[in-house]
Amino acid sequence: MNPRVTVVEDEEALSVLLRYNLEAEGYEVDTVLRGDEAEIRLQERVPDLLILDWMLPGISGIELCRRLRARPETERLPIIMLTARGEENERVRGLATGADDYVVKPFSTPELLARVRAMLRRASPEVISSQLKVGDIELDRETHRVRRRARDIKLGPTEFRLLEFLMSSPGRVYSRAQLLDGVWGHDVYVDERTVDVHVGRLRKAVNLSGMRDIIRTVRGAGYSIEA
Repeated sequence: MNPRVTVVEDEEALSVLLRYNLEAEGYEVDTVLRGDEAEIRLQERVPDLLILDWMLPGISGIELCRRLRARPETERLPIIMLTARGEENERVRGLATGADDYVVKPFSTPELLARVRAMLRRASPEVISSQLKVGDIELDRETHRVRRRARDIKLGPTEFRLLEFLMSSPGRVYSRAQLLDGVWGHDVYVDERTVDVHVGRLRKAVNLSGMRDIIRTVRGAGYSIEA
């Protein structure tokens, strides 16, 4: 089963963005807009990880976190708190209430995804795999090692993240804008043509001599990786 992540965020645009990127990573995602509704939902089903906004209608994120820590069923639930508050005393308050990690808005989507993976590996190593495999290519998230037909492939940091993102959903076609958001983050300005450059470098690196091109260019749509 895929890891289950619940996102409690009242900014609908951000909630949609988080759902999209988490699902692209292979997670099963449930989104909730209100704190009181989230409390009821979490009583019915406990996810593997909770992403919780600080300021919420109904019940604040900080109060919901406190209540969850008081329940035996959720006292060990991994919680990442999102907030626009960046002051040190607020971060301390959030962590003291029971949050395991703290991310200040605006944040980098790739960084948040990396924190989600790291927390799931620590809390529930059985629900997340550190290795991805598509066809004859293998990627290890922990060692940053990529191999194809038992041959090591050397990639730069950006090409590694790009390959990891594509391999998370093999066959799915991503537009340049989606790749920019998923790999570089929505708060970083990079020209869409940069995506073509890095895809070209990645294609050259993984398609070793005599091997089939596993990166597919879909004209007018984007790129995907094929098994």
